[in-house]
Amino acid sequence: MRINDTVEIQDWELTEQFIRSSGPGGQNVNKTNSAVELRFEALRSPSLSDAIKFRLQKIAGRQWTKEGAIVIYCDETRSQARNRDIARDRLRAMISAALKSRKKRIATKPTYGSQVRRLKSKKIRADIKAGRKAPDHES
Repeated sequence: MRINDTVEIQDWELTEQFIRSSGPGGQNVNKTNSAVELRFEALRSPSLSDAIKFRLQKIAGRQWTKEGAIVIYCDETRSQARNRDIARDRLRAMISAALKSRKKRIATKPTYGSQVRRLKSKKIRADIKAGRKAPDHES
């Protein structure tokens, strides 16, 4: 399965299992194995770097197993072939998202003017609250 120009997933890394679908569909659901469970051994994949595997684990979430595989389940349609294509498209989208590294955040500093405005508004608020206090009678 080709992801982009540089990344290609080998057939041995993917395992497909066809199972009975749940939900509506009448007799068809009870007699055909139309749902697909696609398993991708991501942790053992030589096609992906460690950084990509780490990002892929974050993206996969609950679909990532303890063994380091991604399990995608699809039973959207009554067609086994269509469900297979949908599951493969989901995996392809997941890996494509993991290939894009996040942009490094550049730390910024508040401007001098914004600092002055913030302190001025705090002083005004403090004066308002101080004006609410009862006067001190020490004599």
